[in-house]
Amino acid sequence: MDVDKPISYEKAREFFCRNPSQKWAAYVAGTILVLMTELDVKFTDSMSILVSSDVPEGKGVSSSASVEVATMAAIAAAYGLNIAPRDLALLCQKVENHVVGAPCGVMDQMTSACGEANKLLAMVCQPAEVKELVAIPNHMRFWGLDSGIRHSVGGGDYGSVRVGTYMGRKMIKCAASDLASESSVSDAPVQSNDYKQNAIELLKSEASLEYLCNIPPHRYEAIYAKDIPEVITGDAFLKKYGDHDDTVTAIDPKRSYNVKAPTRHPIYENFRVETFKALLEAANTDEQLSALGELMYQHRNMSKGESPSLFGAKITGGGSGGSVCVMGKNCLKSSEEIIEIQRRYKAATGYLPILFDGSSPGAAKFGYLKIRRRPSPSLKPKPQL
Repeated sequence: MDVDKPISYEKAREFFCRNPSQKWAAYVAGTILVLMTELDVKFTDSMSILVSSDVPEGKGVSSSASVEVATMAAIAAAYGLNIAPRDLALLCQKVENHVVGAPCGVMDQMTSACGEANKLLAMVCQPAEVKELVAIPNHMRFWGLDSGIRHSVGGGDYGSVRVGTYMGRKMIKCAASDLASESSVSDAPVQSNDYKQNAIELLKSEASLEYLCNIPPHRYEAIYAKDIPEVITGDAFLKKYGDHDDTVTAIDPKRSYNVKAPTRHPIYENFRVETFKALLEAANTDEQLSALGELMYQHRNMSKGESPSLFGAKITGGGSGGSVCVMGKNCLKSSEEIIEIQRRYKAATGYLPILFDGSSPGAAKFGYLKIRRRPSPSLKPKPQL
């Protein structure tokens, strides 16, 4: 506390960074600070928190989000706080962004808070809206295989990718603004005044773009792709555009940032996700599974294998490292092939990947368990004669 107010996020982040071996505690204790800061919750006494988890760290399976959500949900239950699942997820994102110092999105927290067993969470991160829960068809199954390469959204790679994405968005907004101004004063012949006005209105909307995924791939390729550089230095960007308008990352003038790839990714990934969701409702055929698998492979330009029962795979982690999510038929043959992949990976690398299988509910669906201490035998009432 700073006198009678919670300490600032910056001071808390500095405190947890002093000892790298204890930095993980920020994910837990940060939930308390966020509740005090954002909801003005008053904790008048101390609390003890025991964290027990079998979710491995650094595997791209939302270990940080699950700890944040579980901790905040437990505190809310213990102190009688009524926090909606979506709001809880957004508060936990603040823990990671401002206390831990990791510039993550909210997808992992939303899944940990709002997910349900055997269902995919269809959501729009604008900032965090659940569209629906999509049941996984019975003939389909997902597995996770740990790559052995540590994943971290707090690392430099993840932060630089986010900076590059925001740089690309700023470039598109500036280009759209320039094109809208040019179109307004242009005397070039057009099909009709309505056509010209619609084109100008579309450019104006893109000039105030908040989310890259709202640009269709064809629009991006036709209008903006040619002007997005592969790489730009922080200094060059700042001189031309001023800032990238992101509250959780900063541009290093001396560093070079990839721009085209991280700008393109959310535009095409949104299209792939929408297509994937539509295909889930298609007929149960190998063609359906092949199409779904192709969308997964396109996520990171992965090469397709020759398995007769495994159809697709994609990296789960947004930063470096993480796990590989594999999709295939829900049958014994698929399980046998997954085990064989696990065996071959160990033979090739010396590392036996952790295998993730099954599904479970998120915090909202699970609820909470209240543990009550049993009364001492000596305190039991004596039987009356």
